[in-house]
Amino acid sequence: MKTNRTFTMIKPDAVENGHTGAILEKINAAGFRIVALKKTQLTLNDAQSFYSVHKERPFFDELVTFMTRGPIVAAILEKENAVDDFRALIGATNPAEAAEGTIRKLYATSMGENAVHGSDSDENAAIEGAFHFSGREIF
Repeated sequence: MKTNRTFTMIKPDAVENGHTGAILEKINAAGFRIVALKKTQLTLNDAQSFYSVHKERPFFDELVTFMTRGPIVAAILEKENAVDDFRALIGATNPAEAAEGTIRKLYATSMGENAVHGSDSDENAAIEGAFHFSGREIF
């Protein structure tokens, strides 16, 4: 089922490097409406649960360590065709392969520290948004 919402996290590397404002500005400029937003820090259990789909992958422990090392900014975004449009805005996972002007090309430092997460499907956007936000936090 297509929706007009997606989920994103500005990851610890981008928060640490002071890119939160610039990333939010790019999101707004691309026509997304922020319907939920908060700065928080994932616990070990949070990160293991959120990324459980990757638990058998060799990078899982490194991913969990990275995602818990500092604060993140979580957001639910709204726009027609939100998931696909946001994936285009953030660019390829590997910033070296990301298109010019994309968030990852501008702010990511490596494939592992790639500045921002974006949901890969409408279903995952709903699951990920609900993981981070209660209904009363979404406007």
